[in-house]
Amino acid sequence: MRDIYQVIDTVRMSEKAALLQENDNTYTFKVAQGANKIEIKQAVEKLFKVKVLDVRTSNYAGKAKRRRRADAGRTASWKKAIVRLKDGDSLDLI
Repeated sequence: MRDIYQVIDTVRMSEKAALLQENDNTYTFKVAQGANKIEIKQAVEKLFKVKVLDVRTSNYAGKAKRRRRADAGRTASWKKAIVRLKDGDSLDLI
């Protein structure tokens, strides 16, 4: 198993993530691309001392970008994990 700090990269804060957090006790994280659901669950439980009920993941491909020249590049691909916690548990992220 990987180190928990290698599995979880950052917390994703957006309008949709804020609504999920308020209504469903669900939090969104940017995670390592090779991480699986079991590693993500164990990392969140160990790092934040909460009980995880469900983990959903999705992969996002990098987008093609150009900067005022003919050469093109790509943004990095990344993986998002949506983690639902047990009722009564919460994360103090701010």
